[in-house]
Amino acid sequence: MKEVEIYTDGACSGNPGKGGWGVILIYKGIEKELSGFEEQTTNNRMELKAVIEGLKALKEPCSVKLYSDSAYVINAFQQGWIDDWKKNGWSRGEKKEELKNADLWQELDRLIQKHRIQWIKVKGHSDNEYNNRCDKLATGEISKAEKGD
Repeated sequence: MKEVEIYTDGACSGNPGKGGWGVILIYKGIEKELSGFEEQTTNNRMELKAVIEGLKALKEPCSVKLYSDSAYVINAFQQGWIDDWKKNGWSRGEKKEELKNADLWQELDRLIQKHRIQWIKVKGHSDNEYNNRCDKLATGEISKAEKGD
């Protein structure tokens, strides 16, 4: 199984507002950058979108070390939230409260089935070079879009 590292970040100008996401995939020392923009979104949706797009870029099942500064994303897997949401029909808790971003969580759940993923939390806006580069990719998408307004 190929070993890949994926760094992801999402950003929003206003929350909700214009959003961007950035991804860096690393395989055998080769880096590939991906990024994108959404007109009206939230920070959490962009964090999820970055992870989804990073995993979608993989052409075959891989062993993945996935790095994110999003507690929202990492905790869903490390603390088993996603398993509870699935059991509850993609809703939260016994009262079946609406799960925000259920569409993206479901897409992500489908994508992770074929990979072995280690979820790793990194500190945002600190000294992690790849996380900082992902942030620049995400905020760069917002800047490009705002200049085009």
